[in-house]
Amino acid sequence: MNFLNLIRYKNLLMLAFMQLIFRYGFLKLQKIDLALADWQYGLLVLSTVLIAAAGYVINDIFDQETDKNNKPNKVIVGKSISENQAYNIYALLNVSGVAIGFYLSNVIMRPNFAAIFILIAATLYIYASSLKQIVLIGNIVIALILAISVIIIGVFDIFPATDSSNQVVMARLFSILIDYAIFAFMINLLREIVKDLEDFNGDKQQEMRTLAIVIGIQKTTKLLFILSFVPIIALLYYVNNYLVSNNLIIATIYSLLFILGPLLYFCIKIWTATSKTDFTILSKVLKWILFFGILSILIITLNIKYHASK
Repeated sequence: MNFLNLIRYKNLLMLAFMQLIFRYGFLKLQKIDLALADWQYGLLVLSTVLIAAAGYVINDIFDQETDKNNKPNKVIVGKSISENQAYNIYALLNVSGVAIGFYLSNVIMRPNFAAIFILIAATLYIYASSLKQIVLIGNIVIALILAISVIIIGVFDIFPATDSSNQVVMARLFSILIDYAIFAFMINLLREIVKDLEDFNGDKQQEMRTLAIVIGIQKTTKLLFILSFVPIIALLYYVNNYLVSNNLIIATIYSLLFILGPLLYFCIKIWTATSKTDFTILSKVLKWILFFGILSILIITLNIKYHASK
């Protein structure tokens, strides 16, 4: 169980779920030819999960002192798993993930694409060792990596299967993935900043320079309040232009109840949030928003098919 907690298995399951939903709840329902066979796509998901798990491990290795203050009951590295063992786990996870990525890059006859996996693994290491201590940069990097885990689906499954006969269709599908990647980036950026608020005391003792420490808790919550309007406005635009205009009633109701509703709740609560408990709750709210946002691709796709069959 210590190993599972070390690699944040719940977050990894969420990541795998996201990639599987986009494939089997969206792309497969379009009745188009994709580049990867089912088992090869499973390897793509596994590769992403392994590299993400390695990122969690190296982050815990560098955060040992901070974690003793922020979450003393959840410290694993240096307690139940030695630092040396953690480094071995990190290396094994990274090498396995990158090796699978190298294999898949050759399967689609784009060997240079293996650099994507190496770059992500290297970025996660640099983030843990230095970037997370730079105001906002670390938050943006982690949010971008989650967005890339959506885009990589198109890179490996859509792009290699694109030719002159299906270029328009494939471009449309890829653009939808990019829309969701942008949404994932926005929500995860908010969540990363909230997590810094949650870890304020421990980070301050370790003399880290998170946004919350540099400008203070109150100003950070007000900034989050303003930033939360970006996904709210983007969602309203998307719902009005793509769902309401196409009479997709079920998808519209779903988006308003399960995505916009929690976003508005977050927006209201972050204005007055002050305690670690407040920030913990709001971090979980954002995680649920991300979950329901991802699931919306299935709801929208099924609603389109139902509407077309009438």
